[in-house]
Amino acid sequence: MTTASLGLGTYRVRPSALTEAVARAAADPATAWIDTAPNYLNGQAQPLLAPVLVRHPVPVSTKVGFLTAQATKDAVSDGSLTAQDADRGHCLSTPYVHWQCALNRTELGRDHLDLVFAHNPEHTNGDPYEALRDAFTALEAETAAGTLTSYGVATWDGFDTGALSIPALHQLAVEVAGTEQHHLRAVQLPVSLVTATAFAQALDGKGPIAQAADLGWQVFASAPLFGGELPQLATRDLTTLVSPDLTIPQACLLAAASCPGVTRILLSASTPAHWAEAQAALQEPAVPIAPLRKVLDVLAAD
Repeated sequence: MTTASLGLGTYRVRPSALTEAVARAAADPATAWIDTAPNYLNGQAQPLLAPVLVRHPVPVSTKVGFLTAQATKDAVSDGSLTAQDADRGHCLSTPYVHWQCALNRTELGRDHLDLVFAHNPEHTNGDPYEALRDAFTALEAETAAGTLTSYGVATWDGFDTGALSIPALHQLAVEVAGTEQHHLRAVQLPVSLVTATAFAQALDGKGPIAQAADLGWQVFASAPLFGGELPQLATRDLTTLVSPDLTIPQACLLAAASCPGVTRILLSASTPAHWAEAQAALQEPAVPIAPLRKVLDVLAAD
């Protein structure tokens, strides 16, 4: 077993700390990755990243779905967004996804996007698969045009609630692309000792993480520290089951990074100390399945 790679998530990074955070994340070109979205940091994440990415040209994943106030105004004016979708604050229509991909390229200062996630399709008004059909249609066209390498689906609770499943997403991508060789290659979901449903399933080779891994997809684990709350919820005795030599935050990160099938842990770290602590944790050997299962069993019993 190997641990997942560490990537920088920009959802909670302080704007003033973003430049240095990217520089730290880019220090190891073999594993460097930045994850962002047009609505992060009140719509400023991508423009703030652009000049830093010139100096540190690492892979970036971004998203389509949630609307910022300015994007809503501009897309409605352009005819790419209906007034109804604008009122909902979330859209995955084919015209809007094309429009947002173009804006993402402009804001990030790139002619080509590495990976675009359809962001929380469970928020759509109606059947999420119908919304995703529209999104996948646009994203497959973007890959055909050479402006995108691959796409994915990012969700908070879509797999837990049953609104989404990996086999259904794969089948939808096949239908849209007209071939098994589609460009749906990643999922992003919360994986932590708190958000542990998919985690526990993966230990038994089941659930969305295992299914995505079987297809060869990347699996991005978001919120591995549950928005910073997990270190306050976990106990020293509990994390000792993971590794007695690590701090509580490190043990929580190593547990998530050891989940079979997870390929990347996304951490919003604004300080050098937090990033260094995370790097040190993920350099440890992966935690075997038996102690991981015991930790989750203890938490489930509380």
